[in-house]
Amino acid sequence: MTTIEADEDERAGWTVLRLRGELDLLTSPRVRRRVHDAVAAGRHHLVVDLSGVRFCDSSGIGVLVAARRLLRSCGGRLRIVLPEAGEGHGHVTRVFAALGVTRLFEVYEDVPAALAGEPVAPPPVVPSAAAPIPLPSAFPPPPVTPLPRTAP
Repeated sequence: MTTIEADEDERAGWTVLRLRGELDLLTSPRVRRRVHDAVAAGRHHLVVDLSGVRFCDSSGIGVLVAARRLLRSCGGRLRIVLPEAGEGHGHVTRVFAALGVTRLFEVYEDVPAALAGEPVAPPPVVPSAAAPIPLPSAFPPPPVTPLPRTAP
């Protein structure tokens, strides 16, 4: 069964929403509701801590993109805690990178860095056993053999 746990606290003017579990089609509505509740309560600066998320699909990413849009519309900000790959975080990091959405967010290594506003470079894509096969453009072009000339 898919589950997500969320808790939040207030720190230095930011609402920190810590997520643990799986952020997917079944659980993303609960996360969306937590973000909307925070905005409705006047909390427009949100840190979403994904360090406890072990699985995330495109609907989970969609909730984060929508949260960013909502917070920006009311003059707020969204910061994402996305630890570097390793320690079980490789999947979420790869999903962000594969979908090309890391650049949309202010990404931080941990909650203290997010609260201090010290962004890190987007995490690198971690190769896995199921790494994609290089695109043909990565291979050298085939040799060109001239066609024989025929007399007119």
